Amino acid sequence: MNYRVPVWLKYSLNVEEASAYFGIGCKTLRQFIAEHDESFVLMIGSHVRIKRRLFEEYLDLNVSIL
Repeated sequence: MNYRVPVWLKYSLNVEEASAYFGIGCKTLRQFIAEHDESFVLMIGSHVRIKRRLFEEYLDLNVSIL
């Protein structure tokens, strides 16, 4: 079966999906993730996932990410 879940319903996003969803460049997101140990970052092996709702809350509370 091939399930297609809309990005706004996904629990976690890969960097490319997060970039498109939040309007932040992939390079900026990767740099931010490398420099911060936040609760919205999920590592699955060597793959980085961003917990969508937690990152939304983080952005709501902060003026800038870099």
